[in-house]
Amino acid sequence: MVAQFLADNNTVIICGRRPEVLSEAQKTHPTLITHPCDLSSPQEREALYQWLASNHSDLEVLVNNAGIQNWMHIAEDDFMTRAQQEIQTNIEAPLHLTKLLLQLPAITIIMNVTSGLSFMPLAKVGVYSATKAFMHSFTLSLRHMLRDRHIRVIEVIPPALNTDLGGKGLHDAAPPVQDFIHAIFLQIAEGKDELTWGFSEKMHQATPAEIKATFDKMNG
Repeated sequence: MVAQFLADNNTVIICGRRPEVLSEAQKTHPTLITHPCDLSSPQEREALYQWLASNHSDLEVLVNNAGIQNWMHIAEDDFMTRAQQEIQTNIEAPLHLTKLLLQLPAITIIMNVTSGLSFMPLAKVGVYSATKAFMHSFTLSLRHMLRDRHIRVIEVIPPALNTDLGGKGLHDAAPPVQDFIHAIFLQIAEGKDELTWGFSEKMHQATPAEIKATFDKMNG
């Protein structure tokens, strides 16, 4: 997404909790602005907002993209600890950031990254699937709440992609991120507010019977 936004002549700011990853991103994209921030922390979210308000008050687009995916079973001893990590990062962080950044005068677009699992949960990542279902529902409500302010609310709904989400190697067989990004930026240009591709497009359009059949197949 960074590469595509930069290619379209935007100024792009990214934040993250790992300075070495931010440094590598800036080496790849020298015009990129980076800022260290652990989005699971309410205090760091507040500090991020204050920094943006002081240095980048002309920010127009918020992309809520941070996410944690844990493969776990409810019988595991650390289930609640890991579930709380997911809830803090996948739900509390984007809600809080959205509330804070709506105070910036130039905000015109909010993009929430959900998942094809919003519609059809994978039991191995049951909490993750539930957090994305929450964000899908909230995005619908947010779009309604902000329509009088003429703020466009976009839901980005990826399928499984070749990333390290959930752990290295788990998604190596999935399609490349670049193909998904190319497809959704075309959809943005077409004026669409729910951006899907591949599996997520099928689940977004699926009937209850199709969702049940897919659930049984994926979780069997």
